[in-house]
Amino acid sequence: MKSDTKDLTLLGNQNNKYVYDYDPSILETFENQHKDNDYFVKFNVPEFTSLCPITGQPDFATIYISYMPDVRMVESKSLKLYLFSFRNHGGFHEDCVNLIMKDLIELMDPKYIEVWGKFTPRGGISIDPYCNYGKPGTVYEEMAKQRLFQHDMYPERVDNR
Repeated sequence: MKSDTKDLTLLGNQNNKYVYDYDPSILETFENQHKDNDYFVKFNVPEFTSLCPITGQPDFATIYISYMPDVRMVESKSLKLYLFSFRNHGGFHEDCVNLIMKDLIELMDPKYIEVWGKFTPRGGISIDPYCNYGKPGTVYEEMAKQRLFQHDMYPERVDNR
């Protein structure tokens, strides 16, 4: 996992190497230029795919990643290539979402992060796992508890799946 802007190898590189097996080492970071501010960065990933670990059938989802950076931020092209690496990963929906969050925590050590997967139905049912994390011993830890407890209290109308 890279750490300095000068060490970014993917941004601007026209020779992308797509990895088809789960690989968190693709992720790169850069320094947060606004460490004195609390703010959210949100990624919407409408074309996420992985494989069912039992049947090998493809699973499709929109993944939402929202985080409050501390010192380091994830570089978006590396995130895109990392998420692409799930294409042949055999993992249940819940596993994929938690794995993404844990990899990003290890990479960035954010103040707060949440990852929500909205998977398209298979067998007549959709699964939408949500996980979050707040840095221990900070107000963000309490924020994570509150957001988790209130998560999806007013779910959106699902008419597009």
